[in-house]
Amino acid sequence: MPTLPEPKLICGNANLGLARAIARRMSLHRGGTVNLVDARVERFNDQEIFVEVFENVRGEDMYVIQPTSNPANDNLMELLIMADALRRSSASRITAVIPYFGYARQDRRAKARTPISAKLVANLIAQSGVDRVLTLDLHAAQIQGFFDCPVDNLYASPVFALDIAHHFKGRMGDLMVISPDVGGVARARELAKRINAPLAIVDKRREKAGEVAEMTVIGTVAGKTCIIVDDICDTAGTLCKAAEVLVENGAVEVHAYITHGVLSGPAIDRVQNSVMKSLVITDSIEAGAAVRAAANIRIVPTAPMFAQAILNIWSGTSVSSLFETQTLAPIYEGMYQPV
Repeated sequence: MPTLPEPKLICGNANLGLARAIARRMSLHRGGTVNLVDARVERFNDQEIFVEVFENVRGEDMYVIQPTSNPANDNLMELLIMADALRRSSASRITAVIPYFGYARQDRRAKARTPISAKLVANLIAQSGVDRVLTLDLHAAQIQGFFDCPVDNLYASPVFALDIAHHFKGRMGDLMVISPDVGGVARARELAKRINAPLAIVDKRREKAGEVAEMTVIGTVAGKTCIIVDDICDTAGTLCKAAEVLVENGAVEVHAYITHGVLSGPAIDRVQNSVMKSLVITDSIEAGAAVRAAANIRIVPTAPMFAQAILNIWSGTSVSSLFETQTLAPIYEGMYQPV
């Protein structure tokens, strides 16, 4: 009976730290060293991207770890060119591991004569030779339907639930989960169910793009420790304003759990100067020095979850089992206690 080829990892320049962490976790699971495939991903003088794989990958099960975060276009092109190089080198299967899927916010035509860029990017990825996509907290779940290949969309909420149970031990009854807008209610409700907490909503109205004109709290937050939940924190304007409004409405403390810390422009200064006690993000996007130095920003690792998901895809077992907090608790080596 033929044996499965060992899963092989390769990465671009977008988040080398996460790729190495995933390789280390897989080494623990496999009982042997799992290294990143030796390759070079570099640029010519005119900024054209060039990829060369130094190892034989014929017939191999390849996993390309590359979030398409800032600079989104460069990181996306690296992913496409790596996939093309592997396909032309006769890899048996290519799975794109995209911890942060850029262009996801352009998932519909909000106005006339605008693109649906998320669909365009999905087409590019499929045409490059990718057979499967593994990602985390897509901005909209229906983006999975943009791909003409299987998509496994992991969720940060089980890991967040473990983290909350650990850091708010003894205060779980005081917690209230907050959705920063009406569109994020489903995501916030999912976490609220996991930690058995009530839910409130901050309803925002915009006069023009990027500027919030008014915010209203739907629900009673007085005396509560509020936890704002969202998938993306970009400039942090809405997040910090929502925290202020919650405090004005009687919240004792405000914390935020955001999957993807884009944190562009003035975001870090805003978070540091805000009324929020803490902002918790994942390492789906590589954190810069300023993020790591911020006193009230904390990073939760995703490598254990991604490593297990890759092994489950490789072995043909369930990936959806990782949607459960109880399943993730042992994967995180007892770091957190189950809710």
